[in-house]
Amino acid sequence: MIEWLLDNLRSVPELRTTYIVTNAKFANDFQNWAKAYQDRHRGVQIKIVNDGSKSDDDKLGAIGDINLVLTREALATDDLLVIAGDNLFEQPLVDFVNAAKGSAPTVAIYDVGNLEAMKKYGAVTIDDRGVVTNLEEKPEKPKSTLAAIALYYYSSNVLPLFTTYLAAGNNPDQPGRFLQWLYTRKPVHTFQIKGRWLDIGSKETLEKADRVFSGRGD
Repeated sequence: MIEWLLDNLRSVPELRTTYIVTNAKFANDFQNWAKAYQDRHRGVQIKIVNDGSKSDDDKLGAIGDINLVLTREALATDDLLVIAGDNLFEQPLVDFVNAAKGSAPTVAIYDVGNLEAMKKYGAVTIDDRGVVTNLEEKPEKPKSTLAAIALYYYSSNVLPLFTTYLAAGNNPDQPGRFLQWLYTRKPVHTFQIKGRWLDIGSKETLEKADRVFSGRGD
């Protein structure tokens, strides 16, 4: 799955370094994999970031991990592309990046087409400019079939707000929660992903993704 994303990322010409956050248990495994991937794809720069966690009790959470990379790697002056490793999509990432440039934060959205299914996702409503007007994580009564997926573009002027968000004691996990907090403070733009998208949250959806993306089924 992560190689599928990295292969897609190679279409983004301005990309410099890809940071992959993992825990203390798997950091060495990812380091060995990253070396092998870079040997096969010259010019790709990958850095494995060990967040030091050893269990669910001491993990930083997805938002905490993003802030860790920002501070440890001194990325305050860079624009940041954030992708969760548990979602697969066909559309080239360069399309998303090109659309996101010039706006502070941008989130990818996908039309799930089913209100009941939206109870598992972050439900988004947008205005006629594609700006988020409401975002609710895992709502009991979804207001739309548009799901915010874990694909984000943050310009450098947004990045300090991660520290602000965490310092206020907000939930450090689930990256959509930061966006839910952010859209009331800054205009958050959207980009609708076309083609297939799969959220890998179980063994069954992983098996489905394997069939779909290997061309063996729908």
